[in-house]
Order: sequence, then structure tokens, then C-alpha cells
Amino acid sequence: MCHDRAVTTALIYLVVMLLVAAVVFLLAAVVFGRGEELAPLPPGSSPTRLPVRDITGEDVQVVKFQLVLRGYKMSEVDWVVRRLGDEIDTLRARVTELEAQRAGQH
Repeated sequence: MCHDRAVTTALIYLVVMLLVAAVVFLLAAVVFGRGEELAPLPPGSSPTRLPVRDITGEDVQVVKFQLVLRGYKMSEVDWVVRRLGDEIDTLRARVTELEAQRAGQH
């Protein structure tokens, strides 16, 4: 009889712990949500967008990165930095070319 009471008590504790864990989880899910302001994106897609060329300051100011566990998604940030670097290099090359043409005219 003592053995049955111990098993019953252990089962009651287990059920109560599971219920408490479920309530805490649901409460946290309701209070904190998933941490996203937008609807979840399909796998492999990204909210990070830049024009193909002629990037403006406004384009850079409105760029958004996908949030991951420890901050922004590194691959997206790297992509934007590479694109901006390429754009700067292209613009500098064009400025150099135009300055050379201008110097040749004088």
C-alpha cells in the first residue's frame, strides 16, 4: 500500500509539473510572441532589398535585415556591405573617368 501511495504521489507531481510548464510556456508565448513585427517569411527568402544599381542614401536608410537568435542575419549584412562597396567602387571609377576626360579637354 505504501508503494502505491508513493507512485500515485510521484504521478501527481509529474502531472502538476507538466501543467505548470505548459501554462508558463503559453503565457510566455502570448506575452513575448515570436519577436517579429512582420509575418514569417518563406524559407530562403529575405526582407533585405537593394536596387540593382544606382543605390541612393534612402535605399540604405530603409534596408531591413532578418533578425536571428543573436542579432541580424550575418549573410544579409555581408551582402549589403558587398553591394555598397561595389557601388562605391563603380562611382569612384566613373568620377575618375569623368575627371580624366575633363582634364583632357582643358
